[in-house]
Amino acid sequence: MSNALNQRARDALVLLLDAYGIDPSDPATNWIAGNLVAGKGETITLLDPVTDLPLLTYRDAGAACVSEAVSAATTAQSEWMALSASERGRRLQAAARGLAGHEDELSRLESLIAGKPVSDCRGEVAKVREMFEYYAGWCDKQHGEVIDVPTTHLNYVQRIPYGVVGQITPWNAPIFTCGWQLAPALAAGNAAVLKPSELTPLTSVLLAMLLEHGGQLPAGLIGIVNGLGHTTGQALTAHDDIAKLVFVGSPETGQRIAEAGARRLVPSVLELGGKSANIVFDDAALDDAIGGAQAAIFAGAGQSCVAGSRLLLQESLLPEFTTRLARAAEAIPVGLPSDDATRMGPLQNAAQYRRVHELIDEALAQGATLLTGGKPPGDLPAEAAEGYFLAPTILTDVTPEMTIANEEVFGPVLVVMSFRDEQEAVALANATRFGLAGAVWSRDTARALRIAHQLRAGTVWVNSYKTINVMSPFGGLGESGYGRSSGLDGLREYTLPRSVWVETAAHATAAMGYGDGQARPDNSR
Repeated sequence: MSNALNQRARDALVLLLDAYGIDPSDPATNWIAGNLVAGKGETITLLDPVTDLPLLTYRDAGAACVSEAVSAATTAQSEWMALSASERGRRLQAAARGLAGHEDELSRLESLIAGKPVSDCRGEVAKVREMFEYYAGWCDKQHGEVIDVPTTHLNYVQRIPYGVVGQITPWNAPIFTCGWQLAPALAAGNAAVLKPSELTPLTSVLLAMLLEHGGQLPAGLIGIVNGLGHTTGQALTAHDDIAKLVFVGSPETGQRIAEAGARRLVPSVLELGGKSANIVFDDAALDDAIGGAQAAIFAGAGQSCVAGSRLLLQESLLPEFTTRLARAAEAIPVGLPSDDATRMGPLQNAAQYRRVHELIDEALAQGATLLTGGKPPGDLPAEAAEGYFLAPTILTDVTPEMTIANEEVFGPVLVVMSFRDEQEAVALANATRFGLAGAVWSRDTARALRIAHQLRAGTVWVNSYKTINVMSPFGGLGESGYGRSSGLDGLREYTLPRSVWVETAAHATAAMGYGDGQARPDNSR
């Protein structure tokens, strides 16, 4: 049965790739200098998250492809910056319009490879176009400033691009994070060479193809190289012409990326994991808070850096809230990603599936109680029995010292802990080495804001969860990384300030060392 389901997925994949000129039998999975280019390294096999059977094989890009992509990007970046800022904005808008009419194909391909419900993928593909439209509007609004220095100089500051930036994105939201990083990088005047996760290589390639298809962007401005971290990824982070590194993924890999950049004195932006606290007080609107708690952890099968994986409930709420939440979790439609009715699909890969089960088993051994879930859903189609499906899982009786309360699970697993008062709620919420996000639910606005302002997190929601927008900065602290994506702050990550001093006096100043900049005497007479 699983063979038949896998064959349907492979047939769908063939049709999608054929439509874009990619040969599924020997796919060229890199986009370099405006062309599809085959990798030159070892074979990588993609497995179907629904059946655990092979979907596609392709070849690792390797160092040679990375060098080609960086070289093409360097040339294209010079051409890009030769345009006026307004012209770059018009061209980015045109590139965004080039995505129109391809939303369905991109969504279905993302769903096939990432194992995400196709309804979720449609929303994320729509946001990618929004990202490019937003940043296109910033191209001619990146103003410098004039410093009123106490000398005879005109001192002005420009925001200038780095040149060619290297970007590495994860498997949980490949096309979304690709657009999330490419759009501000290009708007700031850079070229980009991006490596998606080796597990989800295809939608980033198609996105780059579509953006450059209309000829509005110089060929090579976007390079996509697909392959393994220790080969293609290492070649990208070590390349001498990569001026900045941007990484979205795990803290462990982020540390290696930062170290690679530091060896070359290259800055980095790291958007890493989280163990976000979702705090509910006893005066919260319970229906809203229960819905928010579901969405916070079970959307995307919990494979989200901002997942509200720690639910902190005021003590009086525990019995009613957990009972109602478990009932709601058990009603979530878990099934095939291609089904429009599905709200939660499988985990993306076998390694993650095993890790999630190991963390659940360890939690139970340490004294946690399984309220619901912990195994595949009972109503799955028989042909999906070998897939990476896990029912929405809730663990109670969790204590702060347990592994499950401290480690990022990256799966549909919620841990529940209780608190007595505001002080304990904040202490529990901040008792983590992560600092990406958090939320507080209360009808008392003053209390909600007091708590929000004390949370060590880059994003805090009040009476909601998981709302993000390209206009607003996003990022974390601690082991959740540093730097920001999106908004003006995200754009500024892709530029650096250059200070220019212009002498306006009749005669140049003669400063020995850091002088006061006063004009020297006129000795011409």
